[in-house]
This record gives sequence, structure tokens and C-alpha cells, in this order.
Amino acid sequence: MKEILQKLTQFRRLDKAEARQVLTNLARGAYNPGQMAAFITSYLMRSITIEELDGFREAMLDLCIKVDLSAYNPMDLCGTGGDDKNTFNISTLASFVVAGAGYPVAKHGNNGVSSVCGSSNILAHFGYRFTNNSDMLKKQLENANICFLHAPLFHPAMKNVAPVRKELGVKTFFNMLGPLVNPASPSRQLIGVFSLKLARLYGYLHQHLDKRYAIIHSLDGYDEISLTSDFKMITNQGERIISPEEMGFRKIDPEAILGGDTIEEAAGIFEAVLNGDGTDAQNNVVIANAGVAIHTYDAQLSIEEGISKARESLASGNARKSFKKLIELSLEGIPA
Repeated sequence: MKEILQKLTQFRRLDKAEARQVLTNLARGAYNPGQMAAFITSYLMRSITIEELDGFREAMLDLCIKVDLSAYNPMDLCGTGGDDKNTFNISTLASFVVAGAGYPVAKHGNNGVSSVCGSSNILAHFGYRFTNNSDMLKKQLENANICFLHAPLFHPAMKNVAPVRKELGVKTFFNMLGPLVNPASPSRQLIGVFSLKLARLYGYLHQHLDKRYAIIHSLDGYDEISLTSDFKMITNQGERIISPEEMGFRKIDPEAILGGDTIEEAAGIFEAVLNGDGTDAQNNVVIANAGVAIHTYDAQLSIEEGISKARESLASGNARKSFKKLIELSLEGIPA
């Protein structure tokens, strides 16, 4: 590690193989807490490169507990977090809207990073029991059209790093990795990122991955389509900037999509939207993200058609049914 730290403090880059090896060693407890902290914080003072990000990604996937859900061809809707906007659980709600519209979802998630309540927090609040049992996850996909992959259950090697990250208490490069390391390796994905620089890195990286993707970043800093500003979208076909008005929505105020100060407040918003009692702003931001996700899943559908299907999923109660069924199935025993 001494040589690696010297290299980083001299603002030299790691190649892909070095990055892959050092993260593998980090996860396996080969370094002491001081060395780990020094390595992690070095990336707070220098930009990560695409080779380093790709090496870290491959190491995380090598070390994770993989689950084969390819028979269902699910998609993921996942953001990096780290935008410090404290929105309500937009991508999680959008995941249920997509599932309710008939498109299978394998949602990768964790506890909150830039908000009080992350996707794992919200599902745990409603009684969902996390699992990495493939039979249970497949049953959830078959019956609810969605399953949830709680990151700590699939990335146990990261337990060596968790105490250091917690003590540092700041956003690190690990926040960049979440959407890249879904253990089901879905072939379709809607990815939200917290900066334009990271959006470009993700774009370069995804050019070499075998998947259909949309990378989104709202130009005022959100890691999702916030409808508070125009957003950049990078896909297999290229990149473009889209305004809320182009999608049939009005711009909204940032205060309209805040998630509250407690998990209970966030859960109240979550339930209200699913039950049809959300505000127009809350409903529209969920529909916008779900609509783009549906368009990403099925390239034959326009964004407008995706939004129409998302709106119907929420209004009909199908999204809520998918959510209720997932919670119910998680409480069952392992299927025979």
C-alpha cells in the first residue's frame, strides 16, 4: 500500500489492474484502518479516472455474491446518491411504477447516502425482509415483477471498509460504484449520477458494457430527473439535454420533492404517492423517471409512450399492488 499511496499523492494514476487489485486487498482486510482511510481520502483530492473506476467495478463484482436473474431480463433503476438534495425516494417509487407497468425490475439499493432515507431504509420501514436467496428473489420477480437487492447482503467483503467510511463521514468514490455493481448484472439500466463529470465517466465506461442504458443528471445537481431543471441524458444512441416541458411537465420548485427529516416522514410521502394521494409534483417526478426507464427498457417506445405507461401504472394502482406483493412475499419462508 505504501507504493500505491506514494503514487496517488504524486497525482499519478493507477491502471485498471492496479485499481482492481488494491480494492480487492482493501475488501479482504489486507490493509490497516489508517492505510484504508489514506487511500479513500486521496480520491477526495484528485479526480478518479475511467481506468480506476472500471478496475474498482470489476473488483466489486468479483467479490460479490452473484445472483442469476437473466431468465427474467430485469432492469435496475439506481442512483449514485451523494447529491445532498434530500429528495424523497423517487427512484424506488419509480421502480415499482415500472414493475406495475409490466417490466421486471431487480432494484439494487442501500441505506441513505445523501438523504435521510435510502431505498433500503424505506423498504425496511414497511417490513420488507432483505434476502440474497436466489429462489426467494426469483419468486418475487415472478409474482411481484420486482425484487430488491440490499447491497450489504451481496457485497459482504465491504464490511472491512464500512467502519472507515462511517468514521470519515464524507462522500467517497464508493458512492460512485453502487449503480455499477448490481449483483444480477442487469442488461438494462436507468442510472442517476450526482455530477456531469461522473456522467461522462459513466458514459465512457458503458460504451464497453453489453447493456441498454440511460445515464441521467439534472443540470442543477440531482442524481435523477428532478423536473427542477433540464437534465442531461446519455444513452447507447448518444447524449442530449431534455427539458421538463419537452416531456409534458412543468418545472417544479426543489422544495416540492424534499423527503423530510425522518424516515417516518419519507415513508409518509412514499405511501401517499403509491396510494394516489401524492402531490402533482411528487407524482410527476416519479412518472418522469419511470417513463424514461420504460423507454430505456423498450427502445421501440418513445419517452412520451413510456411516460404514458408509467402514468397508467401509478393511477391504476398496479404500482401499489407490486409493492404490497413484494412486502408480502418477503415475509414468506424459502420456497421448496
